Amino acid sequence: MSTLPRSVALVALTTGGRRLAAALAAALPGGVCEPVQDGVRATLTRLWTRYEGIVCVMAAGIVVRAVAPLLADKRQDPCVVVMDERGQWAVSLVGGHLGGGNELARCLARLTGGQAVITTASDVLGRTALDVWLAANGLTPEPPELVTWASGLLVNRGFLQVACDVPGPLPDDFQAVEAATAEVAVTWRAASALPPAGRRLLLRPPVLAVGVGCNRGTPVEEFDAALAELFAEAGLAIAAVRCLASIDLKRDEPGLRAFAARHQWPLVFFDKDRLNTVPVAASSPAVRQATGARGVAEPAACLAAGTGQLLVRKRKWQNVTLAVAKAAYTLSEPVPAIPTT
Repeated sequence: MSTLPRSVALVALTTGGRRLAAALAAALPGGVCEPVQDGVRATLTRLWTRYEGIVCVMAAGIVVRAVAPLLADKRQDPCVVVMDERGQWAVSLVGGHLGGGNELARCLARLTGGQAVITTASDVLGRTALDVWLAANGLTPEPPELVTWASGLLVNRGFLQVACDVPGPLPDDFQAVEAATAEVAVTWRAASALPPAGRRLLLRPPVLAVGVGCNRGTPVEEFDAALAELFAEAGLAIAAVRCLASIDLKRDEPGLRAFAARHQWPLVFFDKDRLNTVPVAASSPAVRQATGARGVAEPAACLAAGTGQLLVRKRKWQNVTLAVAKAAYTLSEPVPAIPTT
């Protein structure tokens, strides 16, 4: 999976630097030369949220002082690469892994015939870059602050002990173990459903599709309460949810849309004919009369998962009905798309 930034601003101070920046911008996909206006700091501040990568053809010290106040989160900050105006060195300064700075530095060095300067320990030592690996596989870390701890183990010791509930190959420096001894677990199961352990990083694959039925006017708080109760009882991780699904008649339901937006989950809808293609164990006469579908929550979950693997059958509260299905997922393969109407 390529991590090369899709948009790259190139800025330079000297005449020679501007010539190099112009040549690189013409060769780089998404490359744009940007003028320095009101100083380097003001220029980089202006570009910071507009580009995925920034190449500065100037002294590294100038760039360090300019970007230091801008750094917020390595998962969101653009990568920064510093070059000399002869193109001899391309230094990956910020965002080497998640931001694509290391790959951008290598790409620039190839274009100029220079040398990429990479200082991230995993690259220098030939270890797996954990943050890149989990991003490439669509995995959500829980809690995210333990990614640094686990990366440190991998770099310093040379391997990680990993338990995995999903199929697919693991990197060579991951040792497959049982969950009870794992330092990292790739699983959709809640922490409470796993064997007790000390410090353990949980990586959540996007595999759980939640089918939703509801009454008109149901507030968002009722959706949240129902989901929390269902997942706690079933031992499922909310961070492994890939999407919500319902019948198209609920497309404009404010509480449902607010529920999806609150968690930043895709919300997909199916019409009654699609829903009726999925067998249901117990059809609801009331639902059939109101919607024309034999059921909503269970068939919507299965359709959104793209499989018939229902993990949790429908559970009804006063105004909300939920069911959960599991999508197919394999490490090192593209994350399956969410089916739509």
